[in-house]
Amino acid sequence: MPAKIAILAAKTQKAQNTTGFLRKSIKDEPIDKADIIITIGGDGFMLQTLHQIIDKSSYHQQKIYGINRGSYGFLLNHFDTQKDDIFEILENAEAHILYPLQLTATDKHGKTHTAYAINEVSLFRRIAQIAKLKISIDGQVRLRELWCDGIILATPAGSTAYNYAAYGPIVPLDSKTLCLTPLAPFRPPRWRGALLPHKSKVTIEVLESEKRPVSAVADNVEITDVIKIDVHLNYDIPLTLLFNPDADLKERVLSQQFSL
Repeated sequence: MPAKIAILAAKTQKAQNTTGFLRKSIKDEPIDKADIIITIGGDGFMLQTLHQIIDKSSYHQQKIYGINRGSYGFLLNHFDTQKDDIFEILENAEAHILYPLQLTATDKHGKTHTAYAINEVSLFRRIAQIAKLKISIDGQVRLRELWCDGIILATPAGSTAYNYAAYGPIVPLDSKTLCLTPLAPFRPPRWRGALLPHKSKVTIEVLESEKRPVSAVADNVEITDVIKIDVHLNYDIPLTLLFNPDADLKERVLSQQFSL
């Protein structure tokens, strides 16, 4: 039985043009009825789609194939409307399963917030004064006081994004590793972060939170005035992305380490 396909597209002209082309040969199903979701746009639009899937547990078995009509397109694929057959591509595409980070943040009012991140969870200072953070891994204090502008906890897929821009390491997708990377660390001297086992539960407490307020960000969701966050990979939410065989996600992560 042929796969049912839903098409989601950004509002840009390039994305809409590709959508019109695909709809000539594809019956566009509602997203909740589809086996495969085609997203057309940039990485930001792909992240929006993935978060939409996270929020609907009934969507977790769906596969997502992204067509790049943005700029970089790390989570997306090249697709030429003049040469490529979308059905042949989907049949031969390689699947990679990603799991999101789950953030549980407590703010200064005692309210608890939950958010998810495909790439990274970050903490940022909100004012001119430096942030002071206490870091625990699996319940054990590893760093009693970090002075910094903030800190990033990135997935392997996210290691090539903001983490890399902050001089954090790029790690292979199958490394079963999380990247903990500080932003402008001041004390302790020369601490440049850590690589953590993928099943680690990371707790970060904000010290002197009234004097030094901090925000937590999960991808593009911001929570202000946090005093504590707990973060771990949620293996109950599989996200299956499809990639062209000649440029799968493992190859992209590897090649990124040698790009200039």
